[in-house]
Parts: sequence; C-alpha cells; structure tokens
Amino acid sequence: MQDNRMKTDVLIIGAGISGCISALTVAEKGVEVTLLTQGDDLFTGNTRLAQGGIVYTGPGDSPKILEKDIRTAGWDYNNIKAIRTLTKEGPEALKHLLLEKYPVPFACDENGDYSLTREGGHAVPRILYCADHTGHSIMEVLSKAVADHPNITVCTQRTAVDLLTNHHHARETEFKYCLSNKCLGAYVYNESIDAVETILADFTVLATGGLGQIYLHTTNSTGSIGSGVAMASRAKVRIINSEMVQFHPTAFYQGTRSRASRRFLISEAVRGEGAKLVNCYGEAFMPRYDPRADLAPRDIVTRSIQEEMLRTGEECVYLDAANFVKHDLKERFPTIYGTCADAGTDITKTPIPVVPAAHYYCGGILVDEKGRTTLDRLYSVGECSCTGVHGGNRLASTSLLEGMFWGYTSGKDMASKISKKTAISKKLMNAIPNWENSGTNENEDPALIAQDWMLIRSIMWNYVGITRSTARLSRAMYDLQNLNRDLRSFYKRTPISRPIVDLFHGCQAALSVTAAAIKNKKSLGCHYRVD
Repeated sequence: MQDNRMKTDVLIIGAGISGCISALTVAEKGVEVTLLTQGDDLFTGNTRLAQGGIVYTGPGDSPKILEKDIRTAGWDYNNIKAIRTLTKEGPEALKHLLLEKYPVPFACDENGDYSLTREGGHAVPRILYCADHTGHSIMEVLSKAVADHPNITVCTQRTAVDLLTNHHHARETEFKYCLSNKCLGAYVYNESIDAVETILADFTVLATGGLGQIYLHTTNSTGSIGSGVAMASRAKVRIINSEMVQFHPTAFYQGTRSRASRRFLISEAVRGEGAKLVNCYGEAFMPRYDPRADLAPRDIVTRSIQEEMLRTGEECVYLDAANFVKHDLKERFPTIYGTCADAGTDITKTPIPVVPAAHYYCGGILVDEKGRTTLDRLYSVGECSCTGVHGGNRLASTSLLEGMFWGYTSGKDMASKISKKTAISKKLMNAIPNWENSGTNENEDPALIAQDWMLIRSIMWNYVGITRSTARLSRAMYDLQNLNRDLRSFYKRTPISRPIVDLFHGCQAALSVTAAAIKNKKSLGCHYRVD
C-alpha cells in the first residue's frame, strides 16, 4: 500500500459466514480479494455466536414445506421470489459448500447420518448443528480456508468509514455528470497505524452484520452497530424493512447489576428439544398465549414473555430444561451449560432465568437474488442486507443459510463480471482523493462517548423496542436527531478514531430504524404498535 492507498478487484467489508463465503467463491475464479475485519481475526462477528444450527432438509421435508414455515414466521410479508430461490437452491448449496468443499463437523447419529433438530416455527426437524456452538465451528473451518487461499488478503483492525462513489467523491466533473453512480471502494480506518486508507475496488461487498448493539440489551457482538446500513444510506442506497428488529425471547438473565456488553443467548434449540418457559410460580405459561406454545415464532414468544413479566411483576421468566429435556444437557448444550454454571446456575437441576434481548435485524440494504444493491458495483450479504426472505420476522436458523447462500451467489456473480473491461479506469481512480483529516481538536472523551452510547441504547430500548407507539417513536426521533446533529459537528472537529466512527454509525442506524417504525402504522411481526 502506497500513501495509504491501494487497489483490489473485490473489497469485502465484514468477515462472518456471508463475507467469507463470498470471498472464497470469487477468489476461486482467480480474482484478488481484500477482506476486512474489525478485530485481530475472523472471530469477532455474530456468526461465531450462533448456537442452534443451520437449516438444511430432513425426512418428509420439501421446499414447499420450508417456504410455508418461513412465510408463516414472517407474517407473509416476505419476498416470495427470494424464499423460493433459497428453499430450492439453498440446501444443495449447503451440501456443496459446508458438507463437501469446506466440511463442517455437524453432529451425527450412531449410524453416521447427520442429526437434525427442530426449532420454533419449523414443521419438521431439518436443522444441522454442532452441539450448541454451530457458528463457531463453521467459522473455524471458513477462517482456515480463507487464510490458506492465495487470492485473499485479510486486513485486520480495519473499520470502514465511508463508501466511495463517483457522484460524491470524484474531483473531475465528468464523473459527477454521469447518470450512473458507482461504488468504487471505501475509506477505511486502520487502527494499527491510526490513519484512514483509501481502498479502491472494482466491486465492493457490505457484510457488516446486524445492529443489536444500538439497544440496551442484545445478544450481538460489540461490532454490531449497523455500520453497513449507515454507510449505504449516506450513499443513497435503498434500505428496506428497517423497523423489523427481532428480539430473541431467551437471553440469560444475570440480574440488573450485570454490565456485560451483550447478553448470553440461550438457543431456541433448547426449546426445540423440549424445554418449557415457566413463570416465577413454575407454571408453563406459553399455551395461554399461542397454541404452538414454546415453539411459536420468536416475535410471539418475546411479547408473551413481556406480558407475563408485567402480569407477575417479575424481572424475568425461566426456561426449564432440567425437567423437560431428555438429552444429557451437558453433552447436547455444553456451551450453555458451562456459561450458566460459571454464573451459578446448574441447568441440569434448576430452570434458567431468561429475558428478551435485541437479536436479529430482519431489514437492511435491499438486494436481489445475487446480492446486488441499488448502487452499481455494490453488493450486500448477510444480516446487513435485506433479501426479503425473513419478511416481518425471521424463522429460527434460516439466517446462517441465507448468509451462506447469498455469499455464494454474490461471489459467483462478481466472478462472472470481472474483466479488463469492467475494471475501474485509472482516470476515475485518480479522481478519488485520499481522506482529508479536518479535525484538529483533541477532544475525544471516553466518558462522553460512553454517555452518548447509553443515550442511544436507552432511547431504542424504551421507545423503539419490543412494543412501540406514536408518542414513543416521536420522542425517539426528536432525541436522536438532536444527538445526530451534535455528533456531525463533533465528528468534523475531532481527529478520526474507531470509537467516534462507531458512535456516528450507531446513531445513524438508530435513526434509520426509528424513521421506518414511524412510517409503518401497522403492527406486523417484529414491529408491534400498541396504538
């Protein structure tokens, strides 16, 4: 890299299952790929946290049955074309990628056949799993494949700041007058050298994950702040269904004094194996709220738990696996058992205290069946994208399949397009300036940044959370707009850093969710209006 400036064929921002599969697929065709991660390795995102499993196919299963389950969970607000593409081609792609090409050690029975479990909203057992650490096992395999591939360069400690486009960044007027706006790469902050790099690319992929960290309580990794949505919206890329934020019903509750940056997830697979939600009196309450009881879709279970907590006046409910799951809990759920045990809860003897927490972003950057966005040369895959598969609410364990599949299709599409004719011209590359550091005031105060984050998270949890109203959303919009205005001014005056970029992106992502929630007057799935 010369003068903090480089050129690559494909730039992929984010290194979870979708980013890695996209990188591996396009690199297989001899294409040069630069893969960015905020951490020191590829284990910092949400994929590694996935416990339950990944949708495959089981006995008596079919694309039509899976489609029905996805549409029912999504309140029939789904993109039918995307669902049918995924249900017909997804399992075969999984077989090719994760069973054959990059084999993941999924659980097998005594006959050597893959074990399949069932989760809420699924009509049949169809989910492959690795105990209760499926995502981590997948990332172990993919990270090694990425490291071993000669065409992939992994850049660690990188935070994308802004997408580069000819309309906004090119200095030559001829590129501003083009009808077509093109993504040309990104400005990227490199923590190791404390400088912003200009990375130019023929194609760019946003795979930045979700935005759970804009909420006070979340199961998401610390980098899940909606940065992809923030950057895409600034580049005038279409965002859709932004109000659809799924709350997971069962996050481990360790009391009000717990200051963990994320809540530990108790996988839906525990309920899939028979565990029941009970209140403080030991009563199994879910049958009162839905005939599917503990295996109802997540949005229904989440609201039912909230109602039960309000009814009883308790701070949590309980998930009873000890009395209802037939498996050896230590063997079937070793991660959950160990984490709970460390906190003083023996899940083989006592119920697990649980509360809802922000979990999955069903909306995001609008993409087609190949991961293409409304901005030329920009793709988006994984949780930051919106294929329309999930609609108003995500069906359990479909996200890993969706991320893998769209990573695969985007990689194939980019590989088919890359040639000397499609490469960015030298004249256009030279028209993109390097980042200019306008801030000179050394006024970055960790205490102020922490307070601004607390404000964002409290606003989102209290006003744009599990239940919403016009009054709450209006208050949220007013407060977030004021904070965003102040942050813009602060951003311009202060030398750039990752904490400042993250705060700026987080506030913009929160505004995106809130604005969409205000516009949607109808309760649907994750978006529940009390008025």
